[in-house]
Amino acid sequence: MSSYSLHQEDYYVILQPELPEEILTKEELVEKLSNLLENFPDSAPGELAKFSDLGERALFLRDNYCQWDIAQGEYLQWYAIRLEK
Repeated sequence: MSSYSLHQEDYYVILQPELPEEILTKEELVEKLSNLLENFPDSAPGELAKFSDLGERALFLRDNYCQWDIAQGEYLQWYAIRLEK
């Protein structure tokens, strides 16, 4: 069996309450997470405090989590997907 990692995928499906699902590239997801981290710093997982750079925080969040509870009733979920040709 070959070694497989979800982080090798280039696309993610993004789910948020009351919004249609989005498909983003891994770079677009990092950008979205960076923007949210900038706007909602107090709701970020405590583990991100060890990173001083916003981009590093977003990368760590993308690669180590699949949900972030941003505010009461608001969350962001992301899952790596493979697009078939």
